[in-house]
Amino acid sequence: MTITKENWGQTQCGKEIFLYTIKNSKGAYVKLGSVGAAIQSVVVPDKDGNMADVVIGYNDPLSYFGDGPCAGKVPGRFANRIALGKFTLDGKEYELPINNGPNHLHGGPKGFQNQVWESRIEGDAVEFMYFAEDGEMGYPGNIKVVAHYEWSEDCELSLTLTAECDAPTLVNLTNHAYFNLDGEGSGSVLGHKLQINAKQWLPTSDSLIPLGDSEMVKDTPMDFTEEKVIGKDIEADFDALKFGKGYDNCWVIDNYEPGQLQLAAVLKAEKSGRVLEVTTTQPGVQVYTGNWLAGSPVGKCGRSYNDYDAVAIECQHFPDSPNKPGYPSTVLRPGETFQEAIIFAFKAE
Repeated sequence: MTITKENWGQTQCGKEIFLYTIKNSKGAYVKLGSVGAAIQSVVVPDKDGNMADVVIGYNDPLSYFGDGPCAGKVPGRFANRIALGKFTLDGKEYELPINNGPNHLHGGPKGFQNQVWESRIEGDAVEFMYFAEDGEMGYPGNIKVVAHYEWSEDCELSLTLTAECDAPTLVNLTNHAYFNLDGEGSGSVLGHKLQINAKQWLPTSDSLIPLGDSEMVKDTPMDFTEEKVIGKDIEADFDALKFGKGYDNCWVIDNYEPGQLQLAAVLKAEKSGRVLEVTTTQPGVQVYTGNWLAGSPVGKCGRSYNDYDAVAIECQHFPDSPNKPGYPSTVLRPGETFQEAIIFAFKAE
């Protein structure tokens, strides 16, 4: 395993941006950038041994600031949506920036995904650290967040996310990588097959805020309990698909237990033979079929991505958890450690 570090550029105020490459003995590698602790590239073999980059992203590090897709980055302090940008914690109401219709999304416009994280090589891993101050984007408490990435000889990318705070606060962290297993820039991902380890999902309002209780996926277009072509039902006459112009919903992972790894989803591309298995310790998985990718910055393929060119599989706690007492808690208190894991395992068959 080799790890290299290079200066990737700098911000307008002169802060250095770094890019790390972790390569295994098979020649497969990942590139990780210090803007948003981003997965910039994942280059893995297909069924014939041909290498291709299977995540969307940008060559220009400045394109990672404020990009609509949030490509490959770690959003926070709260990934996904909080209704109306409001929540109450220990009897006090907090207001957050509104940046997605009537709601707060991914920690706000200056969330973790739009910050340069501190970074270092730590043994066979790369670590990124971000310290958010009390009041940043409206959230209470100082919080230190670490994203720890490892890459294996078996082409498994492991991400461990940890956080500690000095006052009660909220935290919900994920990685927002989008995948096209035929290669980024190769066209639509709607022909890929997807299986989600979830018999239940969270119906939402038209602004994609969960209504509350989960419902069974059976006999609906949300049923991916058996592998299914992503585009098969995407134009069905079904509210959730109309609200999001495709899939942008959270599924409740079967047999969730805090701290225990469970299969979240399996993605397959018949053309290349590549397979991605995603496992996690988190209770939910938000699947977003890139319904609004058009207009993104110029990608590594030399053009702006089109809608449905890739799919995001975001393991996380449920959207709007702070306003839903029945959901697994996203409250972090002093003396506690938030720790969750996501593993992206790449294979070919």
